[in-house]
Amino acid sequence: MAPLTTGISHLIAAFFSEKQRRGGVVSSAASGITATGGVISDYTDGPAVYRAHIFSSTGALTVSAVTGTGLVEYLVVAGGGGGGGGDHCGGGGAGGYRTDTGIPVSPGPYAVTVGAGGAGAASSGMGSNGIPSVFSLPSAITSTGGGGGGAAGPTAPGNTGGSGGGGGWAGNGGAGNTPPSAPAPAQGFAGGNAFTPSVPTYADARGGGGGGGASAVGGNLSTSPPIGGAAGSGGAGSSSSITGSSVTYAGGGGGGSLFTAGGNATTRGLGGSGGGGNGGQDGNGSAGTMSTGGGGGGGGANPGPGLGAAGGSGIVITASP
Repeated sequence: MAPLTTGISHLIAAFFSEKQRRGGVVSSAASGITATGGVISDYTDGPAVYRAHIFSSTGALTVSAVTGTGLVEYLVVAGGGGGGGGDHCGGGGAGGYRTDTGIPVSPGPYAVTVGAGGAGAASSGMGSNGIPSVFSLPSAITSTGGGGGGAAGPTAPGNTGGSGGGGGWAGNGGAGNTPPSAPAPAQGFAGGNAFTPSVPTYADARGGGGGGGASAVGGNLSTSPPIGGAAGSGGAGSSSSITGSSVTYAGGGGGGSLFTAGGNATTRGLGGSGGGGNGGQDGNGSAGTMSTGGGGGGGGANPGPGLGAAGGSGIVITASP
């Protein structure tokens, strides 16, 4: 059948291309739940039939019955951070990424909060942090919003977050996994730096650092004398098959470039896999992809300041037999 086209069609289309729709029938497996909430899709994995509840906006998973231990898998991704605005700004960090399998639930409602992406910044501004996403299991699972990208400094650091924002002009990237996930693994990684040993002075700092991603740090600014080089790219996201097909989420936003009158310009940083937006190539950054938690790209200059781009909204998904 044709792929379902909704606001989260990039998930559903991949899902239906590989897995069999089962008309709302839930398997009689040894452990599972009957529940409503979100966009409901069923898929097969070998002989088992699984049901995914996909939340691209705030709602509730309402469990009406439990079979056996009632185990539920979850993915909780927060909103990505916005990119910094101005000249050679940092990319936004990806929203925090948390997942686990085999979490038992009981009958009742479980609130789901899906965080929005942080706003991109105008001239000389720092990008806003993304909004947390929460799945209110008996012990609530909270993923922290991505850190906003650093501004047109000097020494403009990226914000801390689920993944950290990239540093703006001569600034360091923000820390990731803030506050720390419990249990491990971490929610995300730090943003990249725009001031490193290879960039010895403020005058040489002509690009932003990339925002951190769920599986990798954001890229640092690199230079090639006299001024050119490349802004940092966003850190890579992490993949999940909780919907029945592999989808990558929570990539960092790329750092913005700078054009100079002498023709020495940095190259923009590219967004990380998992919805990260590209940095501005002498202009505005690109937004993170909705429902991925990708960070927004940092602004560049042409020659006036470029706008930072918004981070992508988050997503919450549950699955069970």
